Amino acid sequence: MAADITFYTNPMSRGQIARWMLEEVGQPYEMIILDYGPAMKAADYLAINPMGKVPAIVHKGKVVTEAAAICAYLADAFPNAGLAPPLAERADYYRWMFFAAGPVEAAVSNKALGLSVPEGRERTIGYGSFDHMINALEQAVSGEQWICGDQFTAADVYAGSQVDWGLTFGTMPSRPAFEAYAARLRERPAYKRQKELDNALIAQMQRPA
Repeated sequence: MAADITFYTNPMSRGQIARWMLEEVGQPYEMIILDYGPAMKAADYLAINPMGKVPAIVHKGKVVTEAAAICAYLADAFPNAGLAPPLAERADYYRWMFFAAGPVEAAVSNKALGLSVPEGRERTIGYGSFDHMINALEQAVSGEQWICGDQFTAADVYAGSQVDWGLTFGTMPSRPAFEAYAARLRERPAYKRQKELDNALIAQMQRPA
């Protein structure tokens, strides 16, 4: 089957999130790997993503960038995969996907860079404080299954990637709710395929010439 999706990525990037979503969707895709040198800043790729970053997808001529947007787009583009709740039941889906893309991403990145919000200035930044963000995220994933109850969705791919990476790299505290949620995520066949594919590419890229 010919691929309608072109996937631009680097295995050592947030492209892992988009690949996991692609594997969940189960549609064929063409992969183009870009290095962190000239390839991402070349004119032909900047025409796709002016930020010169990965991931990006092109689906039937439509460009989507930003990992959270790619997850949401693919869930809607391929509804048979069942990765988005019915429209009337999307409150938690939107709430926590956007929370992960905004406050979680910002708070974790700032902490990793050694940046902190000055005392008394918490209201000037979207996540307030790292601890407030972590407590809220814990609430989102404390159920027995998924963010939207019994249905695994694109919100779990995106927010779940944040939790999975946070535990793996020590950028989030280990809490029972996070560990249990990550364990469920890691059992998904699409997650395992993504890790196998990207880890193989990473090993190949790191192999001496």
